[in-house]
Amino acid sequence: MVHPNDLLAVLVDADNVPPSKIGAVLTEVARFGTASVKRVYGDWTKPNLSSWKLVASEHVIQPMQQFANTIGKNATDSALIIDAMDLLYTRRFHGFCIVSSDSDFTRLASRIREEGVTVYGFGERKTPEAFRNACDRFTYLDVLDEPAAESTPAALTRVPAPKLRSDTKLVSGLRTGVTTASGEDGWANLATVGQLMRKQQPDFDSRNWGYAKLSDLMRATELFVVEIRPAGGLQVQNRKKNGD
Repeated sequence: MVHPNDLLAVLVDADNVPPSKIGAVLTEVARFGTASVKRVYGDWTKPNLSSWKLVASEHVIQPMQQFANTIGKNATDSALIIDAMDLLYTRRFHGFCIVSSDSDFTRLASRIREEGVTVYGFGERKTPEAFRNACDRFTYLDVLDEPAAESTPAALTRVPAPKLRSDTKLVSGLRTGVTTASGEDGWANLATVGQLMRKQQPDFDSRNWGYAKLSDLMRATELFVVEIRPAGGLQVQNRKKNGD
């Protein structure tokens, strides 16, 4: 369960994340807890990171300087990893947010999770599967809205029902989640289904298909019935085929 007072460390790889997205990332991070440490790593002597300087100041993110002393060696990644481990050993943090599309952080994410600490990953679609799966939860940058933008379902490009139903991995995962979480009456708690999906697929997010909420996505497939539970919340059931 997410608690607003959970302390989080946000570590950003400036070489692999566009500064225009950091506001949206921090808004998303706020859903999981309080970002008590925010650091962005890079060689600030390089002109390609100049746009990061103003953004880092605006969002009160501490720039961490790391000179690229050797060609072909990513000193920035090493600095981020060392700092992450130092912060981990303080035992102060409930979660780490690693913002990068680089597979070099796969082992770091796994190591943090070995300590029972949650890892939230953020990156582009090109992020290798190994890093995505090493996180407890992974969010693609392109599904995040800037804080000033209108965050509504209409702002997302929705995948139509026929294409959703042809997505074998999606449909199979949702059906399995409903079956696993359902009681004897066949109904399952929608939130539980979402949790099961993310355990199997850390990058699962209804926004990946253009739907702001899991309930919207499941209704759109036309394969599930979603209703309000008598005690509150939403429940879902596999839709019965004609003739059943």
